[in-house]
Amino acid sequence: MDSVNSMRIKTGILIFLSLFSGSLLKAQSKMTTPPSEIKVLVLFNTESGGTYKMAKEIAAGIEKLPGAKAVLKQVPRIKPLENEAKQAFANIPYATINELPEYDGIAFGSAVHFGNMSADMRYFLDQSVGLWTAHKLEGKPATVFMSAGSGAGREGAILSFWNTLAVHGMTIVSPGIMGTSEIDKSIPQGNTVFGASSLAGAPDGNRPSKGELHIASLQGYALAKAAKGYQLTKTEVNPSNTPLMPASPKTSRIEAKLKALNIVLPDAPAPVGNYKPFRISGKQIFINQIALKAGKVEHPGMVGTEVTEEQAKLATRQTLLNVLAVLKQAAGGDLDNVKQAVQLTGFFYTAAGYTKHAVLMNEASNLLVEILGESGMHTRATVGASSLPMNSSVEIQAIFELE
Repeated sequence: MDSVNSMRIKTGILIFLSLFSGSLLKAQSKMTTPPSEIKVLVLFNTESGGTYKMAKEIAAGIEKLPGAKAVLKQVPRIKPLENEAKQAFANIPYATINELPEYDGIAFGSAVHFGNMSADMRYFLDQSVGLWTAHKLEGKPATVFMSAGSGAGREGAILSFWNTLAVHGMTIVSPGIMGTSEIDKSIPQGNTVFGASSLAGAPDGNRPSKGELHIASLQGYALAKAAKGYQLTKTEVNPSNTPLMPASPKTSRIEAKLKALNIVLPDAPAPVGNYKPFRISGKQIFINQIALKAGKVEHPGMVGTEVTEEQAKLATRQTLLNVLAVLKQAAGGDLDNVKQAVQLTGFFYTAAGYTKHAVLMNEASNLLVEILGESGMHTRATVGASSLPMNSSVEIQAIFELE
């Protein structure tokens, strides 16, 4: 009996030691696993280079945190900048709106324009509706820095910038009064408690100042720390990692229809001037497109002389697909959010006396109804024109209504 009890005790001790050793090894493994890299985007828009200098210092502050990497990118320009190739920031790549969710934090930098962000930055962020409806930026840390000429309106500009970030549910990081006791107070400094800024038009002419760059560096470091916390928690849905509700993927009715028709919408054409691809007023969306395809006009020229009617129909179809691509962007990335088509107006590059405009426009009307069903029914007008932009054979103006 004693020998049996002895064996039981020894067996229990061995099992305990085995379990303890396993737990210890797992704990050690977690402690020794190197932290993954924190990737923070420094996104800026500049003309003279002042905001770029601030952006570089923000990036330097970010990388003072071990494991943090700053990525410098520019906002695409609405209008090309003269002599940009000669600027110090010429080789900094442009960002796309859909890459923003890839980062653990984002620093936004812009010149101050009448108490607000620049037009380039505003247009870029106006394209983020799809990210907003998909909750892609919620909880992500963000900060704002700016460059102002006289300094007028810089605090209002940063606060107005915050409005867009808050709507996205981003966590706003501000420098507060950090570093203010360490800067030269004998000269004007542009910094604010809301974000670093530079007085680009200061009479001393040496801007950003050392003090302004110092605050920018501290702000970058603060953003990196917030991004580290975001990275550690972003995969946790809830403490038990168990979904509160079973996910039910939404099936888009219009996307299913497009797939059934074997139609792939093109990328929404970017503006080639100082205008927007769409405008929402109330619940109505206004769109205007020509027959662009992959950056080039499809079947350009006058219908009946340079372009056959069959080619003009193909150009009309392409133009309508461009309209739908922009409509999808305006509707937050989901065409199911469109209540109905209201009006289509077709313009055709034709000679005097041409009478088959309606036949050409049927290509757009029929395709729209085929895709949207009854909601695609619309009022319509067709017009002959002596010329159209970029020598396009067709142009379509469209009005839709959102749900």
